[in-house]
Amino acid sequence: MTTMASAPKAVIGGVDTHADVHVAWLRSFGSVEKVGVEGTGSYGVGLTRVLLAAGVEVVEVLRPNRQTRRRHGKTDVVDAAAAARAVLTGDATGQPKAHDGDVEALRLLKMVHRSAHKSRTQALLQIRDLITTAPDELRDQLRHLRRRELLATCAAFRPADHDDLVAITKLTLRALARRIAELDTELADLDTRRRRITTAIAPALCAAHGIGPDTASGLLLAAGDNPERLRSERSWSALLAANPIEASSGKVIRHRLNRGGDRQGNSALWRIVIVRMNSHPPTKDYVQRRTKEGLSTTEIVRCLKRYVARETFALLPRELLV
Repeated sequence: MTTMASAPKAVIGGVDTHADVHVAWLRSFGSVEKVGVEGTGSYGVGLTRVLLAAGVEVVEVLRPNRQTRRRHGKTDVVDAAAAARAVLTGDATGQPKAHDGDVEALRLLKMVHRSAHKSRTQALLQIRDLITTAPDELRDQLRHLRRRELLATCAAFRPADHDDLVAITKLTLRALARRIAELDTELADLDTRRRRITTAIAPALCAAHGIGPDTASGLLLAAGDNPERLRSERSWSALLAANPIEASSGKVIRHRLNRGGDRQGNSALWRIVIVRMNSHPPTKDYVQRRTKEGLSTTEIVRCLKRYVARETFALLPRELLV
C-alpha cells in the first residue's frame, strides 16, 4: 500500500468509498492520524464507524469538482488521493455525522414517510385520471364527490366477476382507494413515532414559537447525532445555508444567498420564518420596520432565517452537545 505522510510517523489517508470495495490512498507507513472519507453518510458509514472506534479522526470529504476531474481524470485512486490532499490542505475540515442514535432513527422514519406520501399522492392522481376517462355511468356517479366521500365510495365497490370495462374500472378504483387507506394508516403511525422521538430528544426546540415536531425533526436531521461537531452558531448557520455569502467585486460590496448547505434544514428554517411572520408579534414588528427601510420580502426572510438559526442552535439538545 502506498502512503502519503505529513510527518514520518503520521499518516494522512484518503478513501473513495463504494458499495462493495473502498479504495484507500496513503503514502508512507506509520500511525494513521486522519482519514478523509468520501460518502460518510452512505457507502462510507461503516468504515467511518470502524475508524472512529479505533480512535482515528475522520474528515468528511466532498467529491472532487468538475475542473479537477477534467484535469486529472476519474479513477478511484485519483479520488482517494484527492481526498487525502483535501485533508492535508485544510479544504476538508468537516466532521461526519455519527448515524448511530435517535436522530438516525428519525432519518429512517423521514425516508419511509416521504416514500409513503409520494405513493399516496400518485394513487390520488391515478384515481382522478381514471374518473376523467371512466364510462359515463361511473363518471357521473363520482366526479362531483368530495375526496373523503370519493375514497369511501371507491373502496366499497363490489365489481362483478366480469372482464368488461365498467367492472375493471371499479376494481382498479377500489384497489387504489384501499391502498390510500392503508397508506393513511401507515403515515399516521409514522407521524406518531416521529413526534414521540423528536419531543423526547429536543423538548425545548419543539416548544419554541413556530417550531413543531416536523420542523424540529428537519433541524435535528441536519445536526445529526453528534451536534458537538458544530463548534458555533456560525457553523450551524452555514450548515443550514442561512449565512450570506460574500459576492463583492470592485466598488460593489454585496452578499448573496447561500445555495448550498443542508436543504432539509434550510426548508425547516423557511417554514419557521413564514409561520412567525404571520403569528409572532416581534417578528411582525421586525417585518414592518425593515419594509419601511426598503427591504424586499425575500431579503427580510433571509435576515430572519439567520436569526432563527442563531436561536435554534441554542435550543439544540444539550445532552447531545456535551
